[in-house]
Amino acid sequence: MSLNSEQIRAAVLAIVKRLAPEIDPAKIIADKPLRTQIDLDSMDWLNVLASIHEKLGIDIPETDYGKVQTLDSIVTYLAEKIPAAAQE
Repeated sequence: MSLNSEQIRAAVLAIVKRLAPEIDPAKIIADKPLRTQIDLDSMDWLNVLASIHEKLGIDIPETDYGKVQTLDSIVTYLAEKIPAAAQE
C-alpha cells in the first residue's frame, strides 16, 4: 500500500466523520489536539485508532499514543509507517 499524505489525511477524516457524524471535517484545525476538538472520550478515541488500523493496516501501539494527538501528527506518523508495512 502506498498512500500520500493527502490520501492518509482523507482516510483519517473519513474515520473521524464515521465515528462522529456531527463533526465538520473542514473545521478541524490540523495542529490542535484532535480529541478535544471533536470531544471524544477515551473509548471513542480508541475506536478511532482501531479504525485506522482496520482501514490502513497500521497498528498504533499504546506507547505511541502521545505521537498521534493532532491531525497533522497522525498523518505524519502514518506516512512514516505505511512504507514499512507495505514491505512486510
